[in-house]
Amino acid sequence: MTIKQIEHGAKGAFLIEENNERLAEMTYSRAGDSLIIIDHTEVSDKLRGQGAGKKLVLAAVEYARKNNLKILPLCPFAKATFDRTPEIHDVLNK
Repeated sequence: MTIKQIEHGAKGAFLIEENNERLAEMTYSRAGDSLIIIDHTEVSDKLRGQGAGKKLVLAAVEYARKNNLKILPLCPFAKATFDRTPEIHDVLNK
């Protein structure tokens, strides 16, 4: 499962695509130079049960760590993932 990142100005997304079909997407917005806000996560039924949503969140965490950013998870799925995964709290905007 390959995750791709796209960014256009202050908006961005982490995506999972297969055969030119978008199967999962987590969108975010930049807020200043040090914060990204995860606002939506959607996973196709084709990927249900494979941990695709969590993999998208972990890709955002990796991106945040590499770029010295904090994450504000407004999306209920992303927030729940942060709540259940203490080892990623280092990038959580408190």
